[in-house]
Parts: sequence; structure tokens; C-alpha cells
Amino acid sequence: MSEFPDYLDVDYTGGEGESPEDYPSLQHKIEKAIEVTRTGLEEYENPAIMWTGGKDSTLTLYFVKEVAEKHGLEMPPAVFLDHYQHFDELIDFVEHWADEWDLDVHFARNEDIGAYVEEHDLTPGDEIEISELNEQNRHHIRNILEYEEDTFPFLLDTYVGNHLLKTVPLNNAIEELDIDGIVSGVRWDEQEARADETFFSPRHDPEIYPPHDRIQPILQFDERAVWDCFWHYVVPDTVEAYPEEGYVPDDADDLPNGLTQDDIPVSPKYFAGFRSLGSEVSTEKSEDEPAWHQDLENTTERAGRAQDKEDLMERLRDLGYM
Repeated sequence: MSEFPDYLDVDYTGGEGESPEDYPSLQHKIEKAIEVTRTGLEEYENPAIMWTGGKDSTLTLYFVKEVAEKHGLEMPPAVFLDHYQHFDELIDFVEHWADEWDLDVHFARNEDIGAYVEEHDLTPGDEIEISELNEQNRHHIRNILEYEEDTFPFLLDTYVGNHLLKTVPLNNAIEELDIDGIVSGVRWDEQEARADETFFSPRHDPEIYPPHDRIQPILQFDERAVWDCFWHYVVPDTVEAYPEEGYVPDDADDLPNGLTQDDIPVSPKYFAGFRSLGSEVSTEKSEDEPAWHQDLENTTERAGRAQDKEDLMERLRDLGYM
């Protein structure tokens, strides 16, 4: 690979000062997503897709698949961050659709912490002894996070836990796979910390992370547009028996043509009323009805996630999280 990022020709200012309202129709949003995705696949030598199994990253994966197939471009691998606190249904969903779509999925984990948790039979919330972790984890805890306690809780939605369980394995995967561009499904309206993101966002400081860029095709989508795109494009385009004109089901029992949840690339947790999928121990469903039928315009998408209550996102982003 050439010296990063000298071989790239991307506009790092694209999207500055914009919001979803600058892309007034679903078609405008889709056209921009396709444009950014195609540029990303053509410009970067070793791109990869961040795939969580959630709606935003699955929508992003859809655009990557469609663009790669249409333009004869190589389908990049997906990176799934396994933080050990996922819903079982989410892991099943990722494994099922990775097989269905013939995806190359790299499961990135902080295996040192995983081994400690298994050895000591920990459950979320139990304390982890810092002195028993490996040198890399101790370095991040003491020198980067400047955390001074002897233990920290095995919880995803804390400053130390989130960094070690998400950011550290992500950066390790970027280095291990020699990734120069991560295709990410973040959105402007999702959190205040992401409101100023651009479609091509540089992460070039080697003191913080392996130098790379974030490629962000769906910044311009809001939550409603994500679901509209799923039911009118993603699902009809990827499920052979689904109506081509699209169909929005009322619930899991309302799918057309004898289809079941297992046939649809939408996590069953969304059918159950969840709007955001964080960790099993810190995410609650919003209502009983499916996510797309809830009051998306007047309620908060991530209100059920403990992480937001701690106001961590800005600090975590500075350290390399999404």
C-alpha cells in the first residue's frame, strides 16, 4: 500500500454545515449515499464495513453491496465488534445474513478481557482486576484513559468498558487487516457528537489510532428515512418473495407471502419495539410496537441506552470510537 493517505482523492469537507434537511426527499438521500459509497470503494485500497447488525449499519451494507455489484467493484469485508454483551438474537442475525449474503466477516474482540471474563465466570457489572490484564489494556487504562482505580466494571456503557471493548478491538482490526477506509453507518441526527461529521472523515493521528478514514454514506438519513429505505428498497431488493413495490408490515405476523422474521434482513429486536441496539444489559425497548411504527419524530432514538446518560460519546470519539 502507498503511504497513507497520499494516494487518495476525496473531499474531506463534503457535508460540512449540512443536515438531513439539505436532502429533502428519500431519493436525494439515496443518491448521495450511492455517490459516497462508490467513491469510497473506488478510492480506498483496503476498505471495510463496520457492521453491527443494527438498522444503520445494515442499510450501509446494502448500499455497499448494491454499488459493488453494479459497478464490478470488490466487496469489502465486514468488521463486527463483539463486545461480549450483545443480544443473542443480534449475533444470530449477523451470522445468518453473513451466510445469506456470502460476506467475509471479521469478528473483532478484546480477547484478553474475554479470557479474563470466562476464567473468572463474570457477569456484566462484576469488577475486572486491571493488574491481571495484558500490557496493551493496561497501557490504555493508565496512560490513555488516565484511570487510576484498581478495578473497573465489566460493563459496555462506561468510559473504560466502552473503550476497551469497542475502540481497542476496532483499532486492532484496522491495523491487522491494513484497513485504510472504514465504511460506517453513523448519522448526523443520531447524536450531537456526530452532527459535524463529514462524508469522508480523516483519522490520521498515529498516536491515537492506526491512520485511516471514515467513509460515512448515510449521514444525511434520519431515523424515518432509514426505515422508509428498508421497506421500500432494502427488503424488496434482497428478499425474492417480497413485493417489489414495497410493503410496511404492522408486526412480525403481518409479513406478506408467507415470509417470517427469519426471511427479512431486519433484526427481530426492532419488531419487538427496540429502536437502538446497544448491549443486552443496558438497552431497553421503547414501546411494544415495531420501531418503524413509533413516534420517531418526537421521541429520542437512543433514550434506552445507558451510555448516553453518561455523556461519553465525545470523549470516546476522540479516542477512535465511531
